[in-house]
Amino acid sequence: MNNATHTDAELAELDRIARQIDIDAPAERVWELVVRPGWYINDGVVEAEPDLRHEGEVTVVRHPSLGEFRFRTVELDKPRYAAFRWIGTPHRDGSTPSTLVEFWIDERDGGGVTLRVVESGFSGLADDPAAWLKEREGNDKGWLAELAAAKTFVEKNASAPAGRL
Repeated sequence: MNNATHTDAELAELDRIARQIDIDAPAERVWELVVRPGWYINDGVVEAEPDLRHEGEVTVVRHPSLGEFRFRTVELDKPRYAAFRWIGTPHRDGSTPSTLVEFWIDERDGGGVTLRVVESGFSGLADDPAAWLKEREGNDKGWLAELAAAKTFVEKNASAPAGRL
C-alpha cells in the first residue's frame, strides 16, 4: 500500500483502529486486566504474571518471543477508561513515535460489559504512509485476537478473588 492508493480522507480514517467485545464479567474484573500496561503483548493468551519493569513513567513489558515494548500511562478513570501511549523506537532526531491505546468498559443491560479499544495515531509513526499502514495492518488483525484473549482470561478468572487477575 502507498499514498497513491488512498485518498487523504481514507488515510485519515486508517489512522485509527476501533474494536470491541462483550465479556461476561463485572467491570471491576475487566478493569484489573485493562489497567495493566501492555497486557496485550502475548502469543494469543494473556499472561497471569507478565514480565514488567518500570523506568520512571514508562512500563516495559518483556515477552520471551516478542521482545520488549514500552508504555506510558496517560489516564486512568477506574473502572471505565484507561489510556496508554505505546512508545516506539526513537527516531534519529530524538523524537519517539507512539500510538494512543484507549480502553472503555461499558456495562451491558443484563450483566457483563463491552470492552472497547481504539488505537490511534498511526500516521505519526512514519512520514511514508506505506510504512505506517504496514504497522497498522498487524495491529488491526491483532486487536481481534487480543480482545478474544482478554475475554477468555477474564471469564476464566471471574471467580478468582478481587485483585488476583
